[in-house]
Amino acid sequence: MSIHHKSQKTLDALFAHPISMNIDYSKVVHLFEELGAIVEETKKHHLKVKLNGNEMTFAHPHHKNIDDKNQVVAIRDFLKDCGVTA
Repeated sequence: MSIHHKSQKTLDALFAHPISMNIDYSKVVHLFEELGAIVEETKKHHLKVKLNGNEMTFAHPHHKNIDDKNQVVAIRDFLKDCGVTA
């Protein structure tokens, strides 16, 4: 699957070592959509993502960027489970 350059940069940031702590939340949402995921906002300010038979729900960050190391790792693991790598 081919994705746009900006989405590739976001994907690379999610898989970067050391873990990036300033990944733009809206770019991650766009990446999910470009990968073909079903993305839904929940009533409790969470994002539900369904991709390749897998599902993940995570909270909106308090700021523009995802700055929680554990959340970045959870998104990375979710993408791996869906067969997506950098």
